[in-house]
Amino acid sequence: MAKQKIILDVDTGVDDAMAIAYAVAAPNADLVGVVNSYGNVLVEQAAKNSLEILDLLGATDVPVFEGEPHSLETDSFEVMEVSAHIHGVNGVGEVELPASSRQVEEQSGVDFIIEAAHKYGKDLTIIPTGPLTNLALALRKDPSIADLIGNVTLMGGALTVPGNVSDAAEANINQDATAANEVFRSPLHDTMVGLDVTLRTLLTKKETQQWRDLGTVAGEKFADIVDYYIDIYAEMYPHLGGCSLHDPLAVGVACDPSFVQTLDLDLLVHTGELNYGRTTGDTAHLDDPNPTASVAIQVDEKRYLKTFMEYLNYLFANNK
Repeated sequence: MAKQKIILDVDTGVDDAMAIAYAVAAPNADLVGVVNSYGNVLVEQAAKNSLEILDLLGATDVPVFEGEPHSLETDSFEVMEVSAHIHGVNGVGEVELPASSRQVEEQSGVDFIIEAAHKYGKDLTIIPTGPLTNLALALRKDPSIADLIGNVTLMGGALTVPGNVSDAAEANINQDATAANEVFRSPLHDTMVGLDVTLRTLLTKKETQQWRDLGTVAGEKFADIVDYYIDIYAEMYPHLGGCSLHDPLAVGVACDPSFVQTLDLDLLVHTGELNYGRTTGDTAHLDDPNPTASVAIQVDEKRYLKTFMEYLNYLFANNK
């Protein structure tokens, strides 16, 4: 087993599914659990999708947990219409996956994060690819984990480009700006993999055709799921020329930080009505010698895509 232990905290839509695949395939990391959240879908649907994706990939030993169903600021959650459009109502491009025979773990996702922090310490990396509610609640419940966890590598935020749900905010941060701010302001070290780099890391149907050509169920299903996503991107973001690998890039950076160049600074999230969800440097701590965050601002997209395809092609080829 690899020394680096990772927990994915996902709201399993299309790019989360690819992130799970990357985490399963990465030879230098050990996926010890998948915690689910709300966002692209309801938390119950996210957990169902995660179980089915893991089973499709032959990773039936990876436990799946349900996290929080809504933000710290609300009492309920409804999937946004745009999210259902981008990912499909079922979160995986309206593709029907083989049902899992496994069940979600009884332990809460928040408690699992706390338990894993104490078990693995600095070897543990948490990779949230949805809202940061679960991690914020874990920190509230046991603040000591901030000094235990090795790193949090998250997909979210935008420092040098506009947001994707407003000019100020990226979607994951916008779901729960209070939680994101609590995570960023904690002693945890965070690596923010945001729109600054994920919008430069694209997949096209040339790549998904490689998965189809493998002749396996896993390759065919993933090609169907991601082709749906690529078609939506062609409709909504035709200037990009493919679909963004938002969530799988965060997993890639967690496993190999050299994929990106980063800027170190203390981050905060705007939680007021004006610029809600904006991620910026904290002007009160610009001269701190040991910033608590690193923000990815450049990416070696060609090397990353080559690695991404090598990992997923091998994984899909060996799960018939």
